Amino acid sequence: MLHLFCPYCQELREENEFHYRGQAHIVRPKDPESLSDKEWGDYLFFRNNSKGIHHEMWYHVSGCRRFFNVTRNTVTYEIYETYKIGETPAVTDKEETE
Repeated sequence: MLHLFCPYCQELREENEFHYRGQAHIVRPKDPESLSDKEWGDYLFFRNNSKGIHHEMWYHVSGCRRFFNVTRNTVTYEIYETYKIGETPAVTDKEETE
């Protein structure tokens, strides 16, 4: 079981208090109406499925009910950091975790 540190509650809690909400830092198109069907479909449905460092968005369901981001290794499940929405991750690639 994963243990996540909520940056808002300032507590380390078990994974079952949270819900995974997908890849973090997805930028919404500024003018969605100008996109082709293919471009819009790519935005809606395609996400990185990287092996290694991955930035994820989680929701604290049983706590503060706020969204936050997690930097996690998808191979080892190691969590490197949690940070508030709008903040920049400190860990951005594999070299920074070694």
